[in-house]
Amino acid sequence: MVALLPDNLEGAMPAHTHPYPFVERLIETFADWLKHRREIKEMCQFDAAEFGRIAHDLGVTSADLDELVRQGPHKVEELPQLLKALGIDENAIARTQPLVMRDLERVCALCRHKSECDHDIADGSLVEHYQAYCANKVTLDALGEEQHITAPSTARH
Repeated sequence: MVALLPDNLEGAMPAHTHPYPFVERLIETFADWLKHRREIKEMCQFDAAEFGRIAHDLGVTSADLDELVRQGPHKVEELPQLLKALGIDENAIARTQPLVMRDLERVCALCRHKSECDHDIADGSLVEHYQAYCANKVTLDALGEEQHITAPSTARH
């Protein structure tokens, strides 16, 4: 049995409604994959000297640059969540210490402990466990201390 909608409801569904979110995510994932493959292909067209110059300009080794490109753009998604969980202001670090922020991102992108980190993010135990595997631990601890020291005190003397 087909139910007919009254004429006055026609157009009631907003044009931006996404009736097939799974299909849209699948298409976006495939598009991201294609873009990533193109980036890898472009990277392979550089000769070693040119690739080395690009890596140097970015402040990374050629091996790190190669690995970062192969990893893709989503390999630092955990970092903002970790910074927030630790109470570290990501925007302040990016603004006042851009080289530190870039290093945090590089280390995170090259991390071999993504599954542990993702698991800890999912179950809310990141703050309790990151120190056991995070290669950014020393820098994060220093940033946390620095922000704690420079934060305005709420206590009155």
